[in-house]
Amino acid sequence: MAARLASDVWVRAYLKRLEMNFIPAYVTAHGHAEAGAVLVKCATLDGRAKAWQRSFDLMTGARAWVVLAEGAEVEIDAAIARQRSFDPDLWVIEIESREGRTLLDEDGLSD
Repeated sequence: MAARLASDVWVRAYLKRLEMNFIPAYVTAHGHAEAGAVLVKCATLDGRAKAWQRSFDLMTGARAWVVLAEGAEVEIDAAIARQRSFDPDLWVIEIESREGRTLLDEDGLSD
C-alpha cells in the first residue's frame, strides 16, 4: 500500500495546480495538517454549487472523488457546515469557476 500525502501538502499542491490553470480557489476551513479529510466546493457564480469528498472503496482500495451535494449554493454551504460540525479536522477548499472546473478528474488528485 502506498503512503498517503499529508493533507496540508496535498492541499498546497492542489491549490498550486488550480492557480496554474487560472482557477481561483481558497481554503475556507483549515483542517488537521496530517490527516484531515478534504472537501472541495465549486461555486459556479450563478447561485449554484457542488461539493466533492474523497471516498475509499474497501473492495479495491481505490480512492475517488464523489459528489457530496449539488444544488443551490446556500444548501451546499449548509451541507458543508454539517460535515464540519462532526469533523472539525476537515479541510474545505472553495473554487470559483463558472464552468465548474475543479481538475479533480485529472491524474494524481485521488491520492
